[in-house]
This record gives sequence, structure tokens and C-alpha cells, in this order.
Amino acid sequence: MTLKKNFIAGEWIDGQGGIANINPSDTSDLIAEYAQAGPAQLEDAVQAARQAFPAWSTGSIQARSEILDRIGQAILDRRAELGALLAREEGKTLPEAIGEVARAGQIFKYFAGEVLQLRGELQPSVRPGLDVSVTREPLGVIGLITPWNFPIAIPAWKIAPALAYGNCVVFKPAELVPGSAHALAEIIVEAGVPAGVFNLVMGPGRVVGDALVNHPQVDAISFTGSQNTGRNIAAAATARMAKIQLEMGGKNPLVVLDDADLNTAVECAVNGAFFSTGQRCTASSRLIVTAGMHDRFVEAVSERMKQLVVDHALKDGTHIGPVVDERQLNQDLDYIRIGSEEGAHLLCGGERIERETPGFFLTPALFTETHSEMRINREEIFGPVASVIRADDYDHALALANDTVFGLSAGIVTQSLKHATHFKRFSQAGMVMVNVPTAGVDYHVPFGGRKGSSYGAREQGSYAREFYTTVKTAYTLA
Repeated sequence: MTLKKNFIAGEWIDGQGGIANINPSDTSDLIAEYAQAGPAQLEDAVQAARQAFPAWSTGSIQARSEILDRIGQAILDRRAELGALLAREEGKTLPEAIGEVARAGQIFKYFAGEVLQLRGELQPSVRPGLDVSVTREPLGVIGLITPWNFPIAIPAWKIAPALAYGNCVVFKPAELVPGSAHALAEIIVEAGVPAGVFNLVMGPGRVVGDALVNHPQVDAISFTGSQNTGRNIAAAATARMAKIQLEMGGKNPLVVLDDADLNTAVECAVNGAFFSTGQRCTASSRLIVTAGMHDRFVEAVSERMKQLVVDHALKDGTHIGPVVDERQLNQDLDYIRIGSEEGAHLLCGGERIERETPGFFLTPALFTETHSEMRINREEIFGPVASVIRADDYDHALALANDTVFGLSAGIVTQSLKHATHFKRFSQAGMVMVNVPTAGVDYHVPFGGRKGSSYGAREQGSYAREFYTTVKTAYTLA
């Protein structure tokens, strides 16, 4: 099998051996083998990016815009092919995977327009005879570290603004999903990005990631992943005064009030908690339901869950694909065991199952009779596991929703304008959803959270410029 290589300084480069990319829907299916970069390759990538930065950052913005647009269009043109690859290596269903690919294409096309929209200010000085201009400039070399759960969309929403605003990139994707990253790199190269502007270094976080974070010539790090890893990155990067942007997960609440439309509540809960195998940082893992709705809601959700088909990600009719790998599956099963030991009632699901092909298949799990202090309601599980928490009323539900160290996404299902308006204001989350699932955001608006979920500037939309540029104030004698 051909080894898929790293891309450094405009060339495809071997690494230090390779790793196999295994299909979680069928562990007998080897997708490809991908080269692993080492410290030497990482050093070469950083130096290539540093050398390419002056020309890229000051070159034609029209040319930059056209390159990004070509990347976006190529992704959209190949969405079926790329979606099949994504579903095959990550395990989300084919329709979800194609949708993610389309989003990646739209992101690049959006930032092709943003290249031409970087505005500044011209202000009078308080001192007579002076003019003051405020402009934005690129940072330099950006290290991008992405997770396995959105293997093309999250790289897109980091790479596109980094390039749009004139930076050069060293991109390290998650070890579990090198295929989508490599395919994206091929498209970027084919679009005509100059040598050194974009570099792909595949390899383990403890080798490539650590070297990237600690490299003195990497000006900024954008990371999406676990809270523990994010904290370690923050400590290392800030110690050398590098700029950081961290997205670190969530324990997202969906509040369902007595006046909610039951069908809407059920679909919001099931979609938000279990689709994409629950492997979304915006998943609804805590279902907080007021007393008058609780029993009806639980019965309806459990009935809806019985209709969900867990199977091969590429198979027609599959609603939920496999867990991404055996390690994550074991973590999910451990939390299901912990929940039962804590006294929660496992109403349905939570079992490893077999299908026609060997894979990491898990039935969605729903716990009831839980309380806010249980570990299953405090810690991010990152799988198809949700807990129902009974609330006395709206005020109690809001308090429970905010009782978490995370603050990424929060939702409410209600027909009350009063409660919806109050929840949008007082929910301690970066993103609030009313009568829609907590998972699922547009590509042109800011993404990010509060408290332990996020650190630094928001991602996506025009707000991305806050991280990928620096502000310069200049004085001119009139």
C-alpha cells in the first residue's frame, strides 16, 4: 500500500515510519498508511513557513482570495468522494460526513471573501496635526492542532482564516483521522498555495504536537481537543508568550420545560445527544426536564431511541455509526458502568453490539434518576450517552444547566417567550439554542464557549480575525 506523505516546504516528504488508518465500521478495512513526522520534519515545516511568510503576508490579496475560493470549490465538487472517506475513517454516517465536507468548502469560500474585508480605522488624534490609523496585520506562523471528531470541518475553520489573513500554517491533524487531512492538503496544494505557506505534519501529539507548541518561531497555537491537553498547551505556549486559542469541549444542557412541544423536545434531545455517535463537543449530554414534562419526555425519548439504527457508517439507513476506536469505546463503557454504580438508572442502551462487519458499535445509552453531582453529569464522556435530570421548575432548571465547569452550548425547549428570552441572557454558555439541538452551528458566525470550554478569541466568521491578526496603531503628522 502506498504511503501517504507529509507536505513540507512545497514537497511530499517521508516521515519516521507510518501508521495504519483503520475503518471503525469494519476493522478489517485498512484505508491507507500515513507517514509520521518527527522533530526534524517539524523543524523543517516551521522554517519553511517562516521563510514563506514575508511574501505571502504582503502579496496580492486578490490572488489570496482566488486560491481560497479554488480550495472551497474543489472541496464542494468532491463532497461525495471526501464524505465517503470521512465516514470510512471516522465513523459518522455518510449523510453527516457529506454535510461536514460541504461545510468545509463553504468555510473556504467564505474566507475567500473575508480576505477583501479586513477593515481598519482612521481617527483624529487628541493632539493637533496628527492622524491615527488602526490596522490589522497577520501574526506569522500559526500552529494548528485539530481533533478527530470533525476531521475536515475543524481543520477548514482554522486553516482558511489563517491563510486569509496572511499567515503561514503548520497543521497537525489528529492521529486517528489522517485521511481527511491528507485529502484536504492535496486540494490546498493543487489550488496553488505557494511553497511553505501551508505545511502538513502528521504524527503523535507527544512528538509533533509538543514540538509545535514549544517551538520559539511559532507565533500562535489554535487547538481543539480535551481540557487536560488544552491546559498543558496554555501553560507551555504562554510561557514563551505565544498567542493561544483553545476549544476544550462541553457538558451541554438541554432544558425542557412543561410547556414544550413534546415532538420538538424529543427530536432536539435525540439529535443533540446521539447523532454523530455523540462525539461532538456541542452534544446534549444533560437533559434537564421539569417535573410536569419529565415522565412523558422520558417515555417518548426511549421510544424514539428504539427506532435508531446503529450500523456501518456507509450503509443506507444507518442513523448512528460506530465509536471512533476501541479506546473511546472502552471509555464510553466505563462511564456507563460508573453511572450505574453511582445509582443512575440505565433505562435503555449502553451495550456493545455486533454487526455484519467487525467494528466499535455501541447502542445509545439513556440514564434517568440522575443528579447533578454524578460523574456522568460532571465529566465529558464524548459518546452516545445522555442523562436525564429532573428539575422542579424553570429557575431550578437554569441553575442545573449552569452547574458545570463547562460553558460551550446550551439549549431550551419551550413555547414561552419569557423563558426563552431569560435563558438566552442568563445561560452561562457561549452559544444558546432555542427549540433546536445544541449541536449544529453556521459557518459564518462565531463559535466558542465560556468557563472551561474555551480560552481566547472565538473561531469562525468575521470574529476569527481577532485571533489570526494583530492590531497596529500608527501616527502620521498631517
